[in-house]
Amino acid sequence: MPKPILRDTEIDLSPLLRQKVVILGYGNQGRPQAFNLRDSGVTLKIGARPESHKREQALADGFEVLSIPEALAWGDVIMMLLPDEVMADAYEKMIAPYLRAGQSIGFGHGLAIHAGWIHPNPEINVFLVAPKAQGRGVRNKYVAGSGVPGLYAVHQDPSGNTEAIALAYAKALGCGRIGIMPTTFAEETTCDLFSEQAVLCGGLTSLIKTAFETLVEGGFSPEVAYFECLYEVKLIADLLHERGINGTRKAISSTALFGDVSQGDQVIDGHVRENMRRVLDNIVSGRFSESMRREFAHGKPEIRRALMRDEQHLIERTHRDLHARLKF
Repeated sequence: MPKPILRDTEIDLSPLLRQKVVILGYGNQGRPQAFNLRDSGVTLKIGARPESHKREQALADGFEVLSIPEALAWGDVIMMLLPDEVMADAYEKMIAPYLRAGQSIGFGHGLAIHAGWIHPNPEINVFLVAPKAQGRGVRNKYVAGSGVPGLYAVHQDPSGNTEAIALAYAKALGCGRIGIMPTTFAEETTCDLFSEQAVLCGGLTSLIKTAFETLVEGGFSPEVAYFECLYEVKLIADLLHERGINGTRKAISSTALFGDVSQGDQVIDGHVRENMRRVLDNIVSGRFSESMRREFAHGKPEIRRALMRDEQHLIERTHRDLHARLKF
């Protein structure tokens, strides 16, 4: 059966308006979410370490900033929007000792709970609210009077009102203007990690680089290869977002359409499908989350090597050159 979709008219904001909200992690999601919550009438403060470089930004944005122990003593709902790589350590050392029974902890992504990095006390309510956009999109859509879709889940509910708080939080972000759907921590985590690795980040960037390299190795100019393999991706992505796959096919040229239906399966073939299944299996089995923890524990050496290597890739040099010369 299709998942139910909840909208603003079906969600009561008052359960959250009766709570005091603390945002931990004033970054990509934390800052936009704080703005949206404030504009929705929610009482909130920012929790930060004294040495955090985000303190000044939050203060300049008009928020009261407390130390983390002070924030946890003050707040009822603690929103964990810290980066995944620091969340478990921060929770163990700076958050768990100050929590009290009946408080709620919210997450913007389910990895730390699903992977078992964090084990909240059974007396703590635990929920997930995951807006389906980067933070800038969450804020921009809200300001424009719209919103982005959102997912929510409940992991622990000792107080009996965790779902109501989660839904109210999603509504305060503007997600109810479009639609809010239920999920689980396991489903959100698995699908999010898989999409990042197979499509949105790993799969897409590797596809773009490989196609670019194929054209350049074939004797074609990096500039034209860049336009065809990277620059135009946004145009197609916008069409896919608006119209879906077949709707996009109806909007492109007949030549592009024939290339799509006759050659797409030659590129993304059975071998790629098997690779995707291995990627999914690594996520479901927990092997990916364990390798990720090791990577973070050792200072992100694989990430740093990849960034240094690709900084000098021809497609990156072409990108910088064309942006400087064409001003787009």
